[in-house]
Amino acid sequence: MLSVYLESMSARLDPAKLKRVLSTRDLVVYGLINIVPIAPFSVFGQVWNESKGMVPLAYLMGLIGMFFTAMSYAAMSRAFPVAGSVYSYAQRGLHDVAGFFAGWLILLDYILVPALLYLFSAIALRPLLPGVPEWVWLVVFISFNASANVIGIAFTARANRYLLALELVVLAMFILLGIIALYGGKGAGGLTLSPVYNPQSFSLATVAGATSLAVLSFLGFDGISTLAEETSGGNNAIGRATVLALLLVGILFMIQTWIATDLAKGLVFSSPETAFYDVAALAGGAWFKIMTLVVVIIATGIANAMASQAAVARVLFAMARDGKLPRVLSRIHSRFSTPYVSTLFVAIISLIVGLFFASRLDDLNRIVNFGALTAFLLLHLSVVNHYIIRQRSRNWLRHLLFPSAGFLVIAYVLYQMNSAAKIMGAYWIGAGILYYLTLKLLNKTVVLRE
Repeated sequence: MLSVYLESMSARLDPAKLKRVLSTRDLVVYGLINIVPIAPFSVFGQVWNESKGMVPLAYLMGLIGMFFTAMSYAAMSRAFPVAGSVYSYAQRGLHDVAGFFAGWLILLDYILVPALLYLFSAIALRPLLPGVPEWVWLVVFISFNASANVIGIAFTARANRYLLALELVVLAMFILLGIIALYGGKGAGGLTLSPVYNPQSFSLATVAGATSLAVLSFLGFDGISTLAEETSGGNNAIGRATVLALLLVGILFMIQTWIATDLAKGLVFSSPETAFYDVAALAGGAWFKIMTLVVVIIATGIANAMASQAAVARVLFAMARDGKLPRVLSRIHSRFSTPYVSTLFVAIISLIVGLFFASRLDDLNRIVNFGALTAFLLLHLSVVNHYIIRQRSRNWLRHLLFPSAGFLVIAYVLYQMNSAAKIMGAYWIGAGILYYLTLKLLNKTVVLRE
């Protein structure tokens, strides 16, 4: 009854209303697509170098931090079943100013991730079709995904199921071929414990530094919360789907990187960017390397980018609806009931960012992680403030210990992050402060004139 009441109130109070068409299964599939079960394929080499060969351990630490974050998302989605993700939760759980900056920070992740994914795919296509310039691939991927998202989130959900199945088939093949190759004498000759803990090279700072890279693979699970006003599964559906998607993909990350790390023992990589494909060739031969490369292109350039574009469009929609961004971004398509202006705006930004950062992937990578992790800090504070301080909750585990642990883990990972990411992040925060003050000044001027 409560969900029906909230929906009816939303219809009366808010003309910009989204259509509730997504089941819990759709949300889990969306989360898996947004995270990408084979995400470690693209960053395996970089995480290998930073972790000194303990790649699964870096992903385990990332999973722990993201689990606490997922629990905080679940708690806040239960209290506030609205679109807008961490922006809406910090706004309602802390303060309107905190909400603005949470949204501003998460935008650094959301609005840049599609461009990063398009670049990954365009660069991966170089060896297959070297004569086609990267900007052509950017236009093709962006146009297709924008069209799919304007048509409707239900269409996107159906397409996601097929794309997810393709990723899982290739991942299953790698696990099977990798184990056969290992116990056939390749790499370490079998599964060992050194990828999880190597006493000769272990240090907490080393693992945390690697985790700051590995965490990119997890980013996207939070995108489920942006669909809170399009789910038909009730107030608990977002929380259930978020935690379930994260745990499923975290287990897959650890399995595939464990096998890949043991296979890579003694292997000289051609480059960090293509390290995993060298491992795939060792596991299944040249044909499997090409298959893996093609599926990664489809997974990142279409599946993941499509889901990411849908997520950021809904954050822009929520912020615009609340007057924090231009109102035009909150417009809903009369036929498809989707935030089409925000979707098209994201497509344009993705093209501009993709062209600008085409030769600076590392910088783009770092600033995406900074935006997401700093926004997560505000999310954890929102849970404590809303439930413990305001509501006097006695559920200490979920409403105090979990968000506190998540805050500490993420804060430590941020502390160990590359200094360039912190500098670029500080510039973004500074720009946000200027924009917020300008916005307040304009609103005050309007009020005085009235």
